[in-house]
Amino acid sequence: MSKILEVTTETATYRHWKTLAHNRLGRALFDVGLMARVPYFATVLPKVARLEPELCEVTSPKWFGVLNHLGTFHVIAACNLAEVAMGMLSEATIPTTHRWIPKAMSVQYLAKGETSLRAVAKLPERPDFATITAGYDLVIPVSVYDGLGVEVVHAEITIWVTPNSPASKR
Repeated sequence: MSKILEVTTETATYRHWKTLAHNRLGRALFDVGLMARVPYFATVLPKVARLEPELCEVTSPKWFGVLNHLGTFHVIAACNLAEVAMGMLSEATIPTTHRWIPKAMSVQYLAKGETSLRAVAKLPERPDFATITAGYDLVIPVSVYDGLGVEVVHAEITIWVTPNSPASKR
């Protein structure tokens, strides 16, 4: 018998999400794995609530580790949460034929974050990755909302997308 090799352009991160996201324990394992892979993200205790190509939603509890001197969610912690959402969206959207790295972030602080926060990264449309043969700036908008649904932070995160060399893997 011959084995059929399955060719996928999905990242391991997105495949793990699709495998684990069906129950609470699986989602908790995914979140722990996320924080183990990118330890700095653990500072906001992110929980991925939704992940699919072009869309990611991540929540973060209000706890003493993210508070500023006013007792509200520190804006840099909110930026960190926005970066988690952008990174997970990128992992679910960008095929393994390409790679990405953050390049720039523009942030607007719109209101005080007095509750836990929810970051939503959403691409208006998926780029045609087959046409990206050199470097490409992809801007990912991320809105960060408080518990009342008020947008407290808005970020535009630019990532640099390039074709993947055969030697590198994600």
